[in-house]
Amino acid sequence: MNALSDQLKSRNLDVRGVDGMLPARLYSYGPAGTKRDALIVFFHGGGFVTGGLEDSDMFLRHLVNDNPEQLVLAASYTLAPVRPFPAAVEDAHAILNWARKNKTKLGWTGKQLIVGGIEAGANLAAVSALMARDRGGPPLAGQLLIMPMLDPGLSTGSMRCNSAAADMVDVADACAAGYRGYLPNAADRTHPYASPLQSSRLKNLPPALILSAEDDPLRDEAELYGAKLIACGVKTTVSRLPPAPLHESGARNECACKVHALGEIASFIAGLERADPPPAA
Repeated sequence: MNALSDQLKSRNLDVRGVDGMLPARLYSYGPAGTKRDALIVFFHGGGFVTGGLEDSDMFLRHLVNDNPEQLVLAASYTLAPVRPFPAAVEDAHAILNWARKNKTKLGWTGKQLIVGGIEAGANLAAVSALMARDRGGPPLAGQLLIMPMLDPGLSTGSMRCNSAAADMVDVADACAAGYRGYLPNAADRTHPYASPLQSSRLKNLPPALILSAEDDPLRDEAELYGAKLIACGVKTTVSRLPPAPLHESGARNECACKVHALGEIASFIAGLERADPPPAA
């Protein structure tokens, strides 16, 4: 990773969720007042039950430092101990709408809106893309899903195999505990807004970059979702990152800071810039 530049800036602000204001942080590069064409709205991890803006702070600083033409808005959302599903996904969609309506405040031209996240936040990113399609906006240029949690049934081969490894037990247990908190009603576990992997309606979604990791219990569900998107005609890139110490505290975010992951993201965004813009909502 490159050293962080002194031109990298961040500021805290509030964004509007479905039931009120939520803490957020805007990352930018360069002189104040410079407008950017691309905005990434990013949701943190934490298994739906914990986490906050600090969890992905270093990753997002490196992301903007290496991609100075993008703004990143890191947004919090209602955690399951406060209110379970669908509170978090409703917040995610509301925040996308808020960003669209507050372009001037963000220093964004409104040209390109990308939604992203890691782990539980990647679930929210994927689901908010579904919601934006189903609810007529806001138009999204792309979705960036890093080690997404997409299968509440915890049924994939990587979840079963990797969760048996001593150094992965904590990760698998955290996923199970997160889903218990987020989806206390068992019937919700097959809802497409809780488990996009279960959705039978994946057409007409924005292009996706999906980053899995070799020894991550979430690997197979990430790659299965990518295959389903491709089968539905969604332009999708799936990239498997090499093994990372995901069981260590904070490593799920730190692994996304590796040079190859930042390179994948930069290439994906560059491809979106060359593509036709999404239709206006």
